Amino acid sequence: MLDISTYKVAQVILMSRELDRAEGELRAFIERLAEEEQASLVALMWIGRGSFGADELEEAKATARDEATTPTADYLLGTPHVSDHLENGLDELGLSAQDDEDDLVRGG
Repeated sequence: MLDISTYKVAQVILMSRELDRAEGELRAFIERLAEEEQASLVALMWIGRGSFGADELEEAKATARDEATTPTADYLLGTPHVSDHLENGLDELGLSAQDDEDDLVRGG
């Protein structure tokens, strides 16, 4: 199970699509997340790009925690197509952030 809400994932997805405008805000948001939330975010991205399967979520989270040598914000922002990978990861887990994204876009 993910240790981060789809609402928070939606925030990261939306901000990462607007990096030229929102990079500072995204970095601050990720840095404020709890360690478990950050590990879940990295694991979700890995699942979305095919490095781990959906059934390997717990292993991916443990790997993200154990092998973290770079700040999570730096790692994620340095990953091409991070927003796509996060959305794909949610899909693989049978989750969606679309409603949360829509709410955020509408200012909800």
